[in-house]
Amino acid sequence: MAQKSTDALDQVLKRLDTEDIDDYLDTYADDLVLEEHPFSSYMRKLIKRNGLTQRTVFERAEIPDRYGYRLLTQEKNTKQRDYILRLCIASQLSLKETQRALKLYGMSELYSKFPRDAVLMIALNKEIYDIARVNALLTEHGMAPLKEITSSI
Repeated sequence: MAQKSTDALDQVLKRLDTEDIDDYLDTYADDLVLEEHPFSSYMRKLIKRNGLTQRTVFERAEIPDRYGYRLLTQEKNTKQRDYILRLCIASQLSLKETQRALKLYGMSELYSKFPRDAVLMIALNKEIYDIARVNALLTEHGMAPLKEITSSI
C-alpha cells in the first residue's frame, strides 16, 4: 500500500475526535515517522541510492567531515538552514526530497514566494547540484550565497 501524503493525513485528522486517536495511530502506523532521527536515516538512504558516499557529499557541500557527520547523525544541531541545503544539494536530492529533508530536520521548507528560495527551487528542479553554481545563480540575482561553515564550529 502506498504511503499517504501529509496533506491526506491532515485531512483525516480534521475529521477525528480525541477518542479516535488509537484507531488513527493503528490505521496509519506505516505512514507515521517513528524513528528517533528521521532526517539521518532519510539522508543516508538517499545518499546511498544516489551512489554517493557521505565523505563525497561533505566535500561537495564544502562541510568539514567531522561537522558533516555530526549534522547528519543529528549529534550536532544547527539553526542554519543553508547548511542543510548544502547537504541536500551535494546529495543530489530533488526539490521534493529536499523539502522533506528540511521538514524532517525541523526547518521550514523552501517557499516559492521568497525570491531566494525560488532561485534555490529552480536550481534543484534543474538538477544543479554544484554549490558554486548555485551560489553563482544566487549572487547573479543579488541574493546572498549559501552560508559557509566557519572553521570555528
